[in-house]
Amino acid sequence: MRSSCNRAAHAVPTGTVDTPRGVGILATVLLGSCALFPGISAASPEVPWDRITKGLAVTVWTPGPRCGGEVPGLLLVKVNPERFRFATYHFRDEGLQAPLTIQEWQRRTGASILFNAGQFSEDYSYLGLLFKKGRSLGSKVHPRWKGLFVAEPSRPGLRKARVVDLWKELFPIDPPPYQEAAQSLMLFDATGKPRVRPTGKRARQTVIGEDLAGNILVIKTVEPVALWELAVCLRDGLSDLRHAMVLDGGSSSDLLFASGLSSQERGTGPPPPWQAFVDGSGTGHVPLPAVIGISPR
Repeated sequence: MRSSCNRAAHAVPTGTVDTPRGVGILATVLLGSCALFPGISAASPEVPWDRITKGLAVTVWTPGPRCGGEVPGLLLVKVNPERFRFATYHFRDEGLQAPLTIQEWQRRTGASILFNAGQFSEDYSYLGLLFKKGRSLGSKVHPRWKGLFVAEPSRPGLRKARVVDLWKELFPIDPPPYQEAAQSLMLFDATGKPRVRPTGKRARQTVIGEDLAGNILVIKTVEPVALWELAVCLRDGLSDLRHAMVLDGGSSSDLLFASGLSSQERGTGPPPPWQAFVDGSGTGHVPLPAVIGISPR
């Protein structure tokens, strides 16, 4: 099971924890090579994926009774990191005076997909490690948050992208084994143990996970949900989701597809049910100090 960091627009989350009980000694670095299964594998036989292009698929999954009716629809984006690269961005590193909305970030970066990164403080400083092209963007290790998304290895033999559980693996930072990194809370770990508390607080959430085939799943709730219930639902409902971490929530939870991406292989016909959640329509797009972009290799 899991829970999430529910917060107001820019408030530090409360009532959450990333400290599993009975944790033993940290394991040695497990950042070695691991072969990716080709293409996209279904997270569950009941999830009807829409293929956007090779290595990229999307769907809206409604858990329903499987999750006790407590988790509304979830937007799922599955990415094969062998075909798509990930990049972190922070407004100060870009020489900007203020954060940008996700639409402004897309125009600036040209990324095919963008989603909000992790937590930030009142002055928009990132809370936790944030690396871009091997450079630390001025942030420090958060001592209690044990989720770390990493991408673009600095040396051969490593996966192109993955989620690291810092309770179980060490991540050296000088030099880092990956060019891109963003730290936040683990939602649930590889044992299925939730790493958040059941606070009952509800908010929109953005989650990033790794499946057993090595694909990266970006998950966004379409309605507010409690983190604990979300963790349990993802663990039990998506059988090949290995583990996941939660990024920023509340009004900061956002995800955008570049214009035209949703029709890349669909052609003509009615829009798919997930398009309204990725095209940037609607209100509530607050400025984001940090985002993660996905682009074809």
